[in-house]
Amino acid sequence: MTHQEPQIVVLPPNKEKIKKLWRVALILLLVTMGEFIIAFTLPHGPAKTFLFVILTIVKAGYIVGEFMHLKYEVKVLFWSVLIPMIFIAWMLVAFVYEGTKIVTY
Repeated sequence: MTHQEPQIVVLPPNKEKIKKLWRVALILLLVTMGEFIIAFTLPHGPAKTFLFVILTIVKAGYIVGEFMHLKYEVKVLFWSVLIPMIFIAWMLVAFVYEGTKIVTY
């Protein structure tokens, strides 16, 4: 009985994949920078909350599309993941907004 050592093959780096990964990181960085600019420049209010929710949904959709590879799947699968997240974000915003309207007697 002979024992064979596993062979390790090192492939050359795929320059196209590395370039695409940097592009994804740049897009996510720009959206995050936009969120920080909004956080520290706009006064607190519904417009600020709305912009945050929209940017969060955009960023989450992009992450789901790229890192979960749903961008390359059937569109129904992509939306079946993204739409519930949109409703959850909407629900949280509605709860926060309505929570400030509760009057105690």
